[in-house]
Amino acid sequence: MSRLTDYRLLTFDVYGTLVDWETGILTALSPLLSRSTLNFTREQTLSIYQEHESKQQALTPDMAYSTLLTTIHPGLAKSFSAPPPTAADSATFGASIGTWPAFPDTVDALGRLSKRYKLVVLSNVDRASFAKTNAGSLQGFPFDLIITAEDIGSYKPDVRNFEYMLRAVEEKFGVAKGEVLQTAQSQYHDHHPARKVGIKSLWIEREGATMGNMEEKMFDWRFGTLREMADAVDAV
Repeated sequence: MSRLTDYRLLTFDVYGTLVDWETGILTALSPLLSRSTLNFTREQTLSIYQEHESKQQALTPDMAYSTLLTTIHPGLAKSFSAPPPTAADSATFGASIGTWPAFPDTVDALGRLSKRYKLVVLSNVDRASFAKTNAGSLQGFPFDLIITAEDIGSYKPDVRNFEYMLRAVEEKFGVAKGEVLQTAQSQYHDHHPARKVGIKSLWIEREGATMGNMEEKMFDWRFGTLREMADAVDAV
C-alpha cells in the first residue's frame, strides 16, 4: 500500500474542492430563484443546475465555461419556473465564477502541501475565469501548472482531460503517472475517470456537498477537508 508521501504531484479539481462552488452557484442563481413561482430545496436547485451544465458540456465541449453558464441561464430560468432573464442577467451569471468563495481551509492547506508536492490545477473552467478566482478568493496562490478545459477542448469526466494532464506533467516536471495523485471532491468529474486511466485519487469529501456525488465511491484516501489532508501529510 502506497503512502501519501510517495507522490510527487497533486492535481486539483478547483470548484467543489478548493472553491465552494455550490454556495457560489446558489448565490448567483438567487435573482432567478427569487422570481420563481415555486420553492426549491438546495439539493433540488443544485441537481437542476448540474443537469443543465452536464448536458451543455456534452453538446459543446469546446465552449468556454463562462459562456456555457451564460448559455444555460435561460433554460435554468424555465426549469425554476421563473420569467425569462435578460441577456445582461445571463451574462452576469456567466461572469459570477470569479466571485465564488474559497473554502476557509484552502489557501493555508495549499501552502503547506506545496512544501512537499508540485501543485497542478485540472479544472473545468476557462482560463480567464480561473484567473479571476486565483486573484480573488485563492489570494494569488502560485500553482506550478494550470490546465483548464479551455486548453484541452473537453470537460471532465472526459478521460482526455486526464490524459492531457499526464502528458503535460511528464513533459514539464518529469513526473510519471504513478507519482500523480488526483485530489478532488467530485466522484463524477474526477474520481471515476481518474480510475479509468489508472490515476490514484484522494477524496476531499466536503460536508454537505451535493454535486458530483455518485452511488459508487472510488478513492484511495479520504479526508473531510484539505486541512485534514495537510495535517496528515505534515504528520508523516
